[in-house]
Amino acid sequence: MSACAQTFVPAQEIHYSTALRQHDEYCRLLGECGAKVVRLDGNRDMPDCTFIEDTAVVLDELAIVCALGVESRRAEPAGIEPELRKYCDVIRIEPPATLEGGDVLRIGRTLLVGHSIRTNPLGIAAFRSVVEPLGYRVVPVAVRGCLHLKTACTGLPDQSLLVNPLWIDPAPLKPFRVLPIPNDELWAANVALIGRIVIMPASCPRTADLLKARGMDVRPVDISEFQKAEGGVTCLSILIDRSL
Repeated sequence: MSACAQTFVPAQEIHYSTALRQHDEYCRLLGECGAKVVRLDGNRDMPDCTFIEDTAVVLDELAIVCALGVESRRAEPAGIEPELRKYCDVIRIEPPATLEGGDVLRIGRTLLVGHSIRTNPLGIAAFRSVVEPLGYRVVPVAVRGCLHLKTACTGLPDQSLLVNPLWIDPAPLKPFRVLPIPNDELWAANVALIGRIVIMPASCPRTADLLKARGMDVRPVDISEFQKAEGGVTCLSILIDRSL
């Protein structure tokens, strides 16, 4: 993990034993919220392997295996694809197109796709060519100041968006209800949903209180070591709806 690819955060010492404990707690929380948790070991020697979300986008109809935006991560998707094939059909995005799962946010049949340092226009075009025939609408969103779209924007159970407007172009979000995060919790906009349960970083208590005041079931989890590596709660898993 200490050799992970970092862009917008300063290098800090990552405490491996603490990271293991936090990852165990994250997996325990997913299970507590009703998910069946499958852990994979295939990419364990790759520094960024724990940020598995970036390797694929899973939709109702199929999974799109991504072409990652940095050379040090290019081998990761091949280790994930065999597991995804157990659940659904798979199609690949191929270089020079780049697309990372952290840049794709699904809201109903709309897919917001971040144009970021990791996802390029060729990747967005390739993704569009796969998903638009399936009835999805692709909306590109410019990302600035952070690694992925979902660092700065994720969905909430009421179909609104939790957003850090400093890090993305807010114009494409105008059709949606937007809830800005507090200014002193810049990393709070990345939350994961298991059904109607909101999983979010324990480091963002003001945002948690904001969501609780709106009647949401919020479950905080400490991911401080992964935040040092530029990761959030969505980054650590690929969620597959087995009911489809």
